[in-house]
Amino acid sequence: MTMNAENTPAPIDTDRDDTVAKFVLSGRRQIRQLLQELIDRHALIGGHFGSGGSFLTALLELSDDEETITLDASPDPETHRRVLSASKLLCVTQLDRIRIQFALHDLDEGRQDGRNVLYAPVPTEMLRLQRRDAFRLPVPLSHAATCLIRTKGVAEPKVEVVGRLLDVSVGGIALQLPPDVAEFVIGSRLEDCQLRLPNIDPIPLQLRVCNISRQEQRSGALMLRIGMSFADLPRSAENAIQRYIFNTERERNARERGGL
Repeated sequence: MTMNAENTPAPIDTDRDDTVAKFVLSGRRQIRQLLQELIDRHALIGGHFGSGGSFLTALLELSDDEETITLDASPDPETHRRVLSASKLLCVTQLDRIRIQFALHDLDEGRQDGRNVLYAPVPTEMLRLQRRDAFRLPVPLSHAATCLIRTKGVAEPKVEVVGRLLDVSVGGIALQLPPDVAEFVIGSRLEDCQLRLPNIDPIPLQLRVCNISRQEQRSGALMLRIGMSFADLPRSAENAIQRYIFNTERERNARERGGL
């Protein structure tokens, strides 16, 4: 896979974000070439449906007439049922740090090589978004980066929760947390949090909850993905986060060039 399951990005509301219009592909050949690249690269895709439902999937093949796409179905029967009954499946992934998003409609089910699959007409539009202000660094698993959050618990007045850092930018972070350990409300502000990045002293900060989604892991377990923006981030903290992003990107690029 080209990316970890935990790093699948949250969808963009293209109906509300007019700035992404110029990144929408509508040409038949462009769309089919991009779909085939997702297939060839075994890109892991977050499939979003209904009210916050999501699962992990991958595109398997493009039909000979290039009119139908086949993708993995969820192994969970209830999720599979909900996907089929949804009005659309919003697919989100990344290739080479470029966000790709498209909607599939009129899904049908079938069997292929002994497993359940989904069929859908090839989309008429695909978002291929590459812009500097949208870049978020996927955090390597080896970094074991986390964030300590103090918030209201499900069964306790106050809890401390440590979430694994999925990605980070100078504007915010995404965390993975188990469900049912704490209460998160979109728009709420979380005081007295602490970002823990490798080789950097813990960074005290305040966070604002921007989005919440449930994501099904390959194992079938459900986890929360919480997108949060920084609130009143001090300049010293911003500089430390920028250095971490820069150094991590530099190391990754060196590895890709064979320099490390």
